Amino acid sequence: MVSTTSDTADAFTFPSVDEVLKADAFPTAVWQLEPHREGMLPVAAGRGGPFNIHWEVHGDGPIKLVLIGGLGVFKSSWQRQTLHFGHVHGDKYSVLIFDNRGIGRSDKPLMRYSTSAMAADLIEVLDHLSWTGERQLHICGISMIAQEFAYVAPQRIASLNLLCTAAAIENTTSFTENIMNRIMLLMPKSLDRTIAYTASNIFPESWLSAPDDAVLPDPTIPRCSPPAPSPSPFPSNTSSSPTSPSPSTNNTNGIWPYKHFPNNFTRFAAQEIHKQRIVPSAQLQTIADNVGRERILVLHGTEDRVISPPHGRKLIGFMRPGWGVVVEGMGHAPVVERTQWFNELLAERCALGEQLSGR
Repeated sequence: MVSTTSDTADAFTFPSVDEVLKADAFPTAVWQLEPHREGMLPVAAGRGGPFNIHWEVHGDGPIKLVLIGGLGVFKSSWQRQTLHFGHVHGDKYSVLIFDNRGIGRSDKPLMRYSTSAMAADLIEVLDHLSWTGERQLHICGISMIAQEFAYVAPQRIASLNLLCTAAAIENTTSFTENIMNRIMLLMPKSLDRTIAYTASNIFPESWLSAPDDAVLPDPTIPRCSPPAPSPSPFPSNTSSSPTSPSPSTNNTNGIWPYKHFPNNFTRFAAQEIHKQRIVPSAQLQTIADNVGRERILVLHGTEDRVISPPHGRKLIGFMRPGWGVVVEGMGHAPVVERTQWFNELLAERCALGEQLSGR
């Protein structure tokens, strides 16, 4: 078991991996939602590929909803929204979910991973599906990939919903806290500690310790199968920490020739500064102008420990969206933490986008 840090007398204790494996509900954790369409699409020819992106469309309704995860996020992370929009309301919505390059059933090329390249992958998937109409797409993303897509294809967007993301990643903590966070991120951890560390960063402890609030599938829901057979146990070697590819940084400054820095640290520091300039404010304002501010939601939570709240406030300041809100007590994953509220909110956003598009 792994305990959390808490100001209360009764700190929440995370169950161990062994305890989770023994739970009766364990085989039912991933819902068997049958897509209306799915495929493996070769993308990125001429951009380091081709390699395959796995995609699914759930529902066959007229409203096109695109759910975009960040780097390292499986498309099954959206299963609560997939169930609600693509199955319970599948006659109204068509929901696209997909695994980005490097995760899930998509290929995992050994190359630079950038949000702009992933947005280009998504455009190829959408073109393949013939989702190419003007103001047709309702974009919902927990990722800068959604911002990149909006920058290059604003006229395709009926509503843009940016969840728990940022204009650029900056240090909003003290020097000591920043160093400790970096040490914790890089420190090898057991699977128990990795899961606990990740959970405590994504969700508020109050939500983690509360009873399971998922609205579960039932036999009345179209194209929803019973739980799959129990998976095989984890391999015995569970001590290594999972790693994910780090995006490269383009540190050219437009001045020739290239020059050496005096030392590696100076080069590294320069590259870190360039990372903070990936999505400058002018580009975000261009996105807002071209998509239309009334179509844009920027949502963040005060308990987000992955992308801290000052990032959300700054993104709202840059974009000046039709609705920008930092929700008190919300963590990094409202799609899971506040499912019913979020689903209702997203339905309202889709309805507004449809209205603004004359449909």
